Amino acid sequence: MGKLRKHQEKLRLMMLVSTTVSLVLAGVGCHRSATPNQLAAESTDAKAASDRLAEAETLYQGREDLNKARAAVAALRQAQTADYANYEVAWKLSRAAFYVAEHTESDSERDDMYRQGVEAGKAAVQLQPDKADGHFWLGANYGGTAAHSTLANLSSFNDIKNEMDAVLKIDEPYEGYSAYLGLGRLYLQAPRVLGGDSKKAIEYLEKGVKLSPNNTTMKLDLAQAYHVNNRNDEAKKQVAAIMSTKPDPKYAPEHKEAVAKAQDLLKKLG
Repeated sequence: MGKLRKHQEKLRLMMLVSTTVSLVLAGVGCHRSATPNQLAAESTDAKAASDRLAEAETLYQGREDLNKARAAVAALRQAQTADYANYEVAWKLSRAAFYVAEHTESDSERDDMYRQGVEAGKAAVQLQPDKADGHFWLGANYGGTAAHSTLANLSSFNDIKNEMDAVLKIDEPYEGYSAYLGLGRLYLQAPRVLGGDSKKAIEYLEKGVKLSPNNTTMKLDLAQAYHVNNRNDEAKKQVAAIMSTKPDPKYAPEHKEAVAKAQDLLKKLG
């Protein structure tokens, strides 16, 4: 009787082990059969990303209040967490981060925003290499970073130039032909030893202004480039043109800044 009981217990133990092993192997099999795309899809919340994206767009429209621009960055980061493969989220995060970096008075916040802008821009380019948005805002953030480190190395110069050249190739009129603005700034700000050339900067900016006469930010940079080259009469003409240009409501904050900076430049021009 005792032997029979022991035999039955042994059988139950063997069945339990067998069942456990089968469940483990089944779980491993399911995991192995799931592709990376399927796993990514399972972790994607498209609805949450869409909601945060819409919220961020409204906040960005009020970017003249820098706290709204910061809130836009935060909302876009949440959207990216919800759906990393969303191209629109990536490039708009790069754009919003750039705006905060350009306007903050905090060095640490500026550096962090440029870093986030670069990372988001790279993600956008990886997701949609044949669209201009990612290239432009990646290049803009590269440029902002470089401007605060005096374009310390040749790779920075090439990175910015490559992204802006990509925009011109893919969609030349993007953001009011602002790739010419990016290239103009690059050649104006870079040390000569790294390829800086104020005359070449003027060529890019003149072409951009000709193609996009309402782009007052580009006119301001052209006026500054003229001033650097002692062409002050031409600089004054650009300042006057800025003052008389009717702004596109979409870019009202940028136009307002251009007017204020043009007035400051006019004082230097006498």
